[in-house]
Amino acid sequence: MNPIIKNILAILVGIIIGSLVNMGIILISGSIIAPPDGADVTTTEGLKASMHLFQSKHFIFPFLAHALGTFVGAFLAALLAGTHKMKLALSIGVFFLLGGIASVFMLPSPNWFTVVDLVGAYIPMAYFAGSLVVKRN
Repeated sequence: MNPIIKNILAILVGIIIGSLVNMGIILISGSIIAPPDGADVTTTEGLKASMHLFQSKHFIFPFLAHALGTFVGAFLAALLAGTHKMKLALSIGVFFLLGGIASVFMLPSPNWFTVVDLVGAYIPMAYFAGSLVVKRN
C-alpha cells in the first residue's frame, strides 16, 4: 500500500479509536465515582452549573480518559503508519490537545486540573506511545 495512504488511514484510525476510548472511559466514570449530589452530568449546561460541587476525585476519570484516549490513538497511528511513526503519534497528541483546549473554553474546570490535563495528558502520552512503537521496530 502507498505509504501516504497508509499514513492517512493510520491518523484516521488513531483519531477514531482514541476518541472511542476517551468516550468509553467518560461513560463508565460515573458508575465508579458517583457525581456529586444534585449535579446534572448529562448536559454541558448541567455540568457548567454544578462544576462547583465537584471534588478532586471527580477529575480522575476525565484525566484518564484524555490520557488513555490519546495514548491508544497515538499508539495505533504509529503502529499502522508506513513512515514517520513518531510524527504521526505526536500529531494525534496535537489533535487531542486542541480538543482539550476547546473543552477548557466550553466547560470551565479548576485551574489545577486545566494545567495538569493540558500539560500531562496529550503530548507526553503521544510521545510515550510513539516511543514504544519506534523502539519495538
